Amino acid sequence: MMNNMENLVIDGTAKTPTVNFDKGSGVLVLQGRSIPENSIDFFKPLNEWVDTYSVAPQPVTTVDVRLEYFNTSSSKCILDFFKKLEALNGKGTDVKVNWYFEEDDEDMEEAGEDYQAIISLPFQMIEVEEI
Repeated sequence: MMNNMENLVIDGTAKTPTVNFDKGSGVLVLQGRSIPENSIDFFKPLNEWVDTYSVAPQPVTTVDVRLEYFNTSSSKCILDFFKKLEALNGKGTDVKVNWYFEEDDEDMEEAGEDYQAIISLPFQMIEVEEI
């Protein structure tokens, strides 16, 4: 099922983020709100996609995180997702994370800084007017 899939696209809802993982470009976008009923179930296909992608990744993998809000259970899943990417970094691909946060949203800025401190991936903190 996952092996033939080039891209992973999930339309966002009021509770789940939009996901657009493009194997061809190596760009992985996570955007919106992440407050799903079951974060583990939501993030499972994302992690499975990274496992499949890791077999033949692009030379550069860019992760664009444009979350306006996520709950505690999502934060653990996001950390696990970053850990998968961290394991992939340097093994045929250079992983870069762009962490977008709205100006004056100190919580999201701090969340990005927290991940940056835990995960050894290059993070770029990008302040924007609106996500």
